Amino acid sequence: MKRRIYLAGLIIMILGAGFTILGNKDLELVKNLDIYYTLFRELNMFYVDETDPEQLVTTSIDAMLASLDPYTTYIPESGMDDFQFQTTGEYGGIGSLIRRSGDHVIIAEPYDGFPAARAGLRAGDVILKIDGVPTDHQPIESISERLKGKPGTEIRMTIERLTHEKPLEFTLTREQISIPNVPYFGMVDPRTGYIRITNFTSGAGKETEEAVKMLKRNPDLDALILDLRSNPGGLLIEAVRICNLFVEKGELIVSTRGKVKQWDSDYTTQKEPLDTEIPLVILINRGSASAAEIVAGALQDLDRAVIVGQRTFGKGLVQTTRPLKYNAQLKVTTAKYYIPSGRCIQALDYAHRNEDGSVGHVPDSLISAYETRNGRVVYDGGGIRPDIESVPEDLSEIAIQLYAQNLIFDYATRYRSTHEEIAPPESFGITDEEYEAFKDFVETQDFEFQTASERIFDSLVRTARREKYYEIAHDEFTRLEEKLAHNNLKDLETFGDEIRQILDEEIVNRYYYQSGRIRAQIRKDQQLDKALEILHEPGFLEEILTGNLSALPASWSRIPSPQSGEPSAP
Repeated sequence: MKRRIYLAGLIIMILGAGFTILGNKDLELVKNLDIYYTLFRELNMFYVDETDPEQLVTTSIDAMLASLDPYTTYIPESGMDDFQFQTTGEYGGIGSLIRRSGDHVIIAEPYDGFPAARAGLRAGDVILKIDGVPTDHQPIESISERLKGKPGTEIRMTIERLTHEKPLEFTLTREQISIPNVPYFGMVDPRTGYIRITNFTSGAGKETEEAVKMLKRNPDLDALILDLRSNPGGLLIEAVRICNLFVEKGELIVSTRGKVKQWDSDYTTQKEPLDTEIPLVILINRGSASAAEIVAGALQDLDRAVIVGQRTFGKGLVQTTRPLKYNAQLKVTTAKYYIPSGRCIQALDYAHRNEDGSVGHVPDSLISAYETRNGRVVYDGGGIRPDIESVPEDLSEIAIQLYAQNLIFDYATRYRSTHEEIAPPESFGITDEEYEAFKDFVETQDFEFQTASERIFDSLVRTARREKYYEIAHDEFTRLEEKLAHNNLKDLETFGDEIRQILDEEIVNRYYYQSGRIRAQIRKDQQLDKALEILHEPGFLEEILTGNLSALPASWSRIPSPQSGEPSAP
């Protein structure tokens, strides 16, 4: 341990010496590094219990970076595989999501076409052993690492399945797993193509290009929808490449500007486009961020696409990775990005924290107006505002809890065990009898939850007791409690339509994987329906892109300006 402390101190002293050479302007930095080193040394020598120097340093690094923004992070050598997966979408393994269920880890979702799915592993399978070693009570991170490995190596898995009395044995060969950025594309009606883009890892632009080319083989195609909802973003260059499919070569898509001026860059389209004329709608929501916002914002600024949905997350920051010693990396925010109109859509102001350390939204007073190419007004400082707002209905509390407590997942596992095949995703739906069976299943489970109204009521009762008003209004409280109390069976009936929709999607996923789930989701999709209405009602798309919103139905919701009192961030 003394050797490790000595090495850590030596590194800090060398760094301090390097800064001293720079002159007096770095004296404060050298002083604080010296304080850190002496504190670190004294702590390790005299703290009452044994300490882990490596853990102490890592903790101090994480705390330091947490004072900046959540995107500036330290990546130790042990975390490089996960980081590479986030940027490339590739890893060596069996191709499956896993999650914990009680004392065990289960298969949550095999990826179509990869070893787990090809071998016959199913969602809901319990992983009992890996290469003969039991997995019970093991951290899920440890099990995930054991499933990963060099492509071409074998792995033996012992599985417990609901319909089998004895465990099942599987031998799989690991492969290079590449998670698609475009898990599904197809025609949503005879004239409209649809492309779901879920990430912006390496290759997203190429995948989207191939999807567009395939859709254009349909001679009846006359409109296109890009679905960027809940897309967390990724590589900036992939956003530029996707925009390039729809705008002319040489068009400015995004600029980055930071403290180090030589790193400032303008990103323009480099190739001839596929189609600059096809009507285009982009779907967004609060989960659309980063590179997804660049695509939506740039094509909005260039008046190339109509944006439908909800205001996006508002991440206008750019990260760069910098190499550190011992194969570690620093992912650091180096710039803000600006889309063609000149606006930056960063929503949270990390540079000016509140007194309690929390981060506030960019205030409305600092939000500025910009113009698109056609002169439409757009705003910075709070994500991408859609041209036409479409907000899906909130799920009921019982639907949320059935999903969160895995009852929908578990019922789908049971359903898959007794049904070898089902109808295609576009037409599948559980029958009334099957929904009754689901209700019976829920009744046999330890399913309890509180609605938001019940939680607020309980808080009100506690406050009233503390302030000694409860006894005075006891009868009123009792009557209100009876009215607010939910009943599982009644709620299962009242909110049956939305629960059945979620059940359908989960069951379809067991047979048709992620692409099937998407196909089931878009059957009843309010925002997609709005996009189709815009594309197929003569003149609607053109009116929106020219700013003539008065020609549209009065019931359609537009995002107001910040000065109207709307919050400045989602």
